[in-house]
Amino acid sequence: MMLNKIDSLASAKEPFLFFTDFKASCIEVYRLDELAKNDIEFTFDENFTYKKHDASLIKHPISFYEYKKKFDEVIENIKAGNTYLFNLTAPTAVECDHDLKEIFQLANAPFKLRVRDEFVCFSPERFVTIQGSRISTFPMKGTIDASVENAKEKILSNEKEMAEHVMIVDLLRNDLGIVAKDIKVEKFRYTEVINAGEKKLLHVSSKITGCLPFDWQKNLSQILLKLLPAGSISGTPKRKTVELIEKIEAYQRGYFSGIFGFFDGQELQSAVMIRFIEKKDGKLIYKSGGGITLDSDVQSEYKELIDKIYIP
Repeated sequence: MMLNKIDSLASAKEPFLFFTDFKASCIEVYRLDELAKNDIEFTFDENFTYKKHDASLIKHPISFYEYKKKFDEVIENIKAGNTYLFNLTAPTAVECDHDLKEIFQLANAPFKLRVRDEFVCFSPERFVTIQGSRISTFPMKGTIDASVENAKEKILSNEKEMAEHVMIVDLLRNDLGIVAKDIKVEKFRYTEVINAGEKKLLHVSSKITGCLPFDWQKNLSQILLKLLPAGSISGTPKRKTVELIEKIEAYQRGYFSGIFGFFDGQELQSAVMIRFIEKKDGKLIYKSGGGITLDSDVQSEYKELIDKIYIP
C-alpha cells in the first residue's frame, strides 16, 4: 500500500515525505498536507544557520564488558569470512531537560525528522539524491575530532579508516549498479566539518553517481527498496551482515538507521537516520555505533559509540 503511494505521488509529481525502518519492513508515506495532523515535522537544509543551545545529555551506556562481548563476536565472524565490515550499534539510555519537539528545534543538522512523541533524528548523512535522471549517494565513513592537530591528514592517512571507507564505496557502487547505469565515483574521501555539541568533528565522505531511466518516478519505491538497508550502517556483504546484526546486537533498531526522504515534485532528497533518539516507556534511548573491521580497536570503537551520543 505504502509502496504504491510512493509511486503514485512521485508519478503525479506531488510532494511527499517518507521514512522507513532499518530493514525497510515498515514504511510510512505522507503528503505534505498530512504532516501537521500526524504531528510530524522535518527539514532538509544543508545551508542551515548554526545556533548555540544549552541542550545536553546525561548518558548511561552499556558497559565496556557488554560491548566487548559483542565486538569479539563480530571479529570472530570477520575472521570466519562471514562479514568484512560490520556496523555495530547499541542503545544508550539518556536523560535530557528537553522533550523531542524541543530537541528537534534546537539540534543543528542538515537533515531532521520528528515523528510525534516517538522519535527524533538529526542526521549529518545523506542517503541518495535524485536530480533529473542522476542518482547520487554519499557514504560517510571515518570520524575524528576536528580539534586534533592535523586532523584531516590523520583521518585520511589512517589505514583502518581507509579500508573501511573503500569497502563501503565498493558496496554502494554495486548497490547503485542494481538500479542505475554509468556508475562513477565522482569524489573520493573528502572531509566535512560537523558540529557535534561542544566540539566539531571531521567526517569523511565520498560521492557516487549513476543514471536512472527517464521515468524513474513510477518505480521509485522499488529503487529505494533495492538500495536498502543503507550500506554505511549495515556492512558488507550486506545480506549476511544484516542477519548477523540481528543476532549480535540483540535489540531492535526500529527506525534507527532507516532512511527518510522528501520528494518536492521534481527531485528527491534522503538521509540516513543516524543521531537518533527514541522515546520508549517514557524514557529516552539514543542509538549509536560504528563500523568494525579486522583492524578495529575495541576501546576506540566503544569510545566512538559514546562520543556519537550528542545533540549538535
